[in-house]
Amino acid sequence: MRCRLTSRGDPFRSVIRGQAFAVGLSLAICCPSLVRAQVLTNAADVLSLSAEQAARKLPISVRGVVTAAEASWGGRFFLQDATSGIFVGNRSEAHPEPGDVVEVKGFSYPGAFAPTIIDPVWEKVGTAPLPEGRAVPIEQIMSGSEDGQRVEIVGSIRAVEVLKANLDVEIASGGFRLHVFPKPPENVDPQSLVGAKVRVKGTAAASFNAALRRLVSVVIFVPLPTDFIIEQTATANPFEEPTVPLNSIAQYRRDVPPGRRVHVKGVVTLKRPGEDLFLMDETGGLQVRSRQVQSFAVGDVIEAVGFPEFDHFLPVLDDAAFKKTSEPAARAKPKRVPVTEIQGGLHHAGLVSREARLLDVNFQQNRSRGTNAVRSKTVLMLQHQDLVFTAEALFPESRTRLATLPVGSLLEVSGVCFTESGEDKKLRSLQVLLPDAGSVRLLKKPSWLTPRRLLVGLGLLLVILVGAVGWVVTVSNRNRVLNGLIGEKEEAQKELQLAHDQLEERVKERTAQLKFQITARKESEVQYKAVLAERTRLAQEIHDTLEQTLTGIALQLDTTSKLFEAKPERANHHLELARDLVAQSQVDVRRSVWDLRSRALEQFDLPGAMVSSGKQLTDGTNIRFEVTARGRVRPLPEIIEENLLRIAQEALTNVIKHSQATAAEIELDYGPRSVLLQIKDNGRGIQPNGCAGPGEGHFGLLGISERAKRLGTEAIFQSAAGQGTTVRVQVAIDQEITSAQVEGG
Repeated sequence: MRCRLTSRGDPFRSVIRGQAFAVGLSLAICCPSLVRAQVLTNAADVLSLSAEQAARKLPISVRGVVTAAEASWGGRFFLQDATSGIFVGNRSEAHPEPGDVVEVKGFSYPGAFAPTIIDPVWEKVGTAPLPEGRAVPIEQIMSGSEDGQRVEIVGSIRAVEVLKANLDVEIASGGFRLHVFPKPPENVDPQSLVGAKVRVKGTAAASFNAALRRLVSVVIFVPLPTDFIIEQTATANPFEEPTVPLNSIAQYRRDVPPGRRVHVKGVVTLKRPGEDLFLMDETGGLQVRSRQVQSFAVGDVIEAVGFPEFDHFLPVLDDAAFKKTSEPAARAKPKRVPVTEIQGGLHHAGLVSREARLLDVNFQQNRSRGTNAVRSKTVLMLQHQDLVFTAEALFPESRTRLATLPVGSLLEVSGVCFTESGEDKKLRSLQVLLPDAGSVRLLKKPSWLTPRRLLVGLGLLLVILVGAVGWVVTVSNRNRVLNGLIGEKEEAQKELQLAHDQLEERVKERTAQLKFQITARKESEVQYKAVLAERTRLAQEIHDTLEQTLTGIALQLDTTSKLFEAKPERANHHLELARDLVAQSQVDVRRSVWDLRSRALEQFDLPGAMVSSGKQLTDGTNIRFEVTARGRVRPLPEIIEENLLRIAQEALTNVIKHSQATAAEIELDYGPRSVLLQIKDNGRGIQPNGCAGPGEGHFGLLGISERAKRLGTEAIFQSAAGQGTTVRVQVAIDQEITSAQVEGG
């Protein structure tokens, strides 16, 4: 829930409508002495109450100066004494005026954020000058800590709206924007204030989401005209200033002080009424944002004045005003530019033309930020070489015109190049905004003989030939290979039994050590828990290492048997992979015996280990496998990396064995305080009767859930029939995971 501070009508009602208006400085200090007092006598004492204490409706008697009150506020007003300022929730139509000294008697109330005074009985006892506004940092004001206090800020005016009794002035100060509600200056056109530098003294008021008790915004009420001081007037007519080239907006210029509007001129290449439009001149393009709903046609030559800003590290002209020139309309011609220049950010907001292959077409509906109207949008997913980007069309006939384009067609798109870059100056995303129906041209339709159809035909032919000529030879070779596999599996089982025996000895040794560390009263209980925890860990270790490796061996050997006659050189490759997996299983067994770290391939980071493990598991299958790492990739605690790797291995094994998927993706999202692991496939989904547990010899989902609990979180499984399965595990990085959690699950 958000407040719309620019609503027409009374500014106070527009701030508090749909939310509770919490006023006062919130202090997280419990003051039992104040609760025990019979009457609270100053604002600071009231604000020091906790929410629970304020809810007891403690009696209050304070005296102070009224700093803000309006006739349309329903009797409410702000009061400030020598200690602090506070909000008085008066429900009477009668109210004091700013500057009145009043004595208020009422009761405490928690408010939506900080304590307030309710059910007041007030009496005017005199008048006094308003307290001087304190010049505090704008960051402190926007944090809400100066709520209810008289403050002073300096900034430049970006927009002005005339209300019934006040002005709604939007001021930019120190990188923040806030709304100020002063009285209209006499004999001054409100719109002439845009661009002026002002000094404002008034009462800061914070708007909160009452249900969540969260800060939404901060506004300042200015009751006296003398508290709204214009220190530097704006240019009388900014359109009379010299125009500057569009590409020089973010360049160094000594003659333009900060906070001053600049004057530009260009041809309209794209328009989104009430939101923004794009201009272009001989030097380049520029995005111009404005709240004006005046519509211009593509090709019109217009002038604009606005404030230079940056959005996603790219220049933009903000809070602009437009004026159409008398020059004849002339549509700008798109430029064919290299992809490398687009990736380098050299043509942001410029009109470009590019050939690309159509990958997908979808239709969306969104709401315009300026006019709040619902509009349809057609999005084309395109690819040129290794660059994948989108083209968005907002013109009305886009759906009917573009829906008939077949996927795989070669298109020529012409539109505004809209890029987003990061701090590293690298391209994050690219959109081509299409101004009209003529911006998309079909160059070549896709061929009927697609690579997929060709592969299907060749595959069928190969199956027929192999079945007719080599059935007997294939069966005999398969039997010979299977006999070898049985021998290898028997050897592996012997090694597994040996490892199990050694691990049992290890369990006994640890149990004996625990006997000396616990008291006699808890001895039997601790032994039981230690043995159970160790067996659980060992069972999961064997499942996550050896069982997954054996699965990989089985997959490689099955592939070998299929390719032995047709492609013996590829069959040998898969036999070598199976042999490597056998060696890897021996290493895993030894590591499990000696309780070494089970982190795979320590010389790589976690994404690298997942790539290596995934290649071993999916090699020879028809599954396309991809690992994506987002955010700042960095080393994590060993416990987290080990368990995330095992979860990913187990999930990928389940995909290979059960899902019938053709694609699987592992995504690691490194956030500032957490890491998100997501494994996603396009298989048949988890079948309701196919989730066998330990009783059926399957431990995959159970093992994933237990490892997630070991990390202090839980695994989330999302699946639908025929729509694949997604496994999500999000772990807080800065939490402490104790050894008890690791061993006990």
